[in-house]
Amino acid sequence: MTCLFVPPYLLRRIAESGHPGAGCSTHTLRVDAGVRGRRVARLGAPPELDSAWVVHPADNGTVLPGRPVRSAGQPPSGDAAVDEAADGIVATLALFAEEFGRSSYDGEGGGVSLTVHYEKDYDNAFWDGAHLVFGDGDGRVFGRFTRAIDVLAHEFAHAVTERTAALAYQGQAGALNESVSDVFASCLKQRVCGQTVDEADWLIGEELFLPGVQARALRDMAAPGTAYDDPVLGHDPQVAHMDDFIDTTDDNGGVHLNSGIPNRAFHLAATAIGGQAWKGAGQVWYAALTFGTVATGAGFVSFAGATVEAAGDHAEVVRQAWRQVGVDPDGPPLTAGATARAAVPAGVVAVRRSGGFAGRTTSGTVDLDGPDPRAPRVRELVTGLDLRSVAPALPKPDMFTYTFEICGADPVAVPEQHLTDRLHRLAELVLSEGGESPAR
Repeated sequence: MTCLFVPPYLLRRIAESGHPGAGCSTHTLRVDAGVRGRRVARLGAPPELDSAWVVHPADNGTVLPGRPVRSAGQPPSGDAAVDEAADGIVATLALFAEEFGRSSYDGEGGGVSLTVHYEKDYDNAFWDGAHLVFGDGDGRVFGRFTRAIDVLAHEFAHAVTERTAALAYQGQAGALNESVSDVFASCLKQRVCGQTVDEADWLIGEELFLPGVQARALRDMAAPGTAYDDPVLGHDPQVAHMDDFIDTTDDNGGVHLNSGIPNRAFHLAATAIGGQAWKGAGQVWYAALTFGTVATGAGFVSFAGATVEAAGDHAEVVRQAWRQVGVDPDGPPLTAGATARAAVPAGVVAVRRSGGFAGRTTSGTVDLDGPDPRAPRVRELVTGLDLRSVAPALPKPDMFTYTFEICGADPVAVPEQHLTDRLHRLAELVLSEGGESPAR
């Protein structure tokens, strides 16, 4: 699976803002769209390593993993990104080994491959099922993605979730998947800083933004929806209570937006238990994730119940934490219906791309009978196209989902890893601006 740290919707917002970093964000979106599909063939096949971890610079290219420059036990290289990644993976492996008794992401001591200096001006980080990958940022909005140690822990935790509860990446289960990564990212950050739950700031991605950007971080676990409010970034869209649950067909059911609800529950439980998060509430959440009682499609109520069962003497504290965000661990499952969407008119082709780290949706339409210069190429691509032949498939964490609506036909959602070349070209064209398809 490919897990991107910065949400595509945030990159798109920057790209459309006119900010000096807009071009770099547009470039990052194009790189993401072009290279992730080519990684699919080797998802789930991490490389064989002779060390607990190896850091590779990609030298501003896209070939993974790159050339090895530093591995476990070797001294600093002098390359800031390499050494930050090395320090981050050492701290992350130590957290899971020493506090949770887990040997690497797979529980079997699997070596971790890390790549830095990925692409040029790349505003993201991801786990693709084989490598942890980090860009250097654009130097205007984002700095190096290796600077924020919780970014690395977040992506590493996606691999842990994949090998344990295997939470589906849809709806409430998908929001839990995202939240679990933030939980362990916060535990790591607090452990490295030597903070108690009362001393911690509960921010995720605090060090990513450069001076001048009106953002404290990418997310705030204590107060979801307040991490940033900036002319370029927009307003943080996360929600913190079930009363505000975002019922949408986009973003695989709003997994990045609704993850603020379980994030807030963890913060409340951790501060009520007190002490150090990784020794208190973190132990409860890890036990719930790994005991085998959480199903792949678990919703908030099911996962909340698992944490209460795992909490021992803190069961009532954990129960009340969930209730404060509108989730009753002892109640019936919470369900949300898919938001209905009006079909596009005959003669119009529409594409929606959602997902990424925080789930922004990007939409585009082309009127085949209008003056749009893209119309002839779009007409050629949709002629004879039968979306009913696309086999149903599950989405992957932090990968995009594309929804196609062609000339009034029912919408069809296709996870990014299952796009055909034809559908990929169609999506790029309809989502492009000015009638020019983005470079691949």
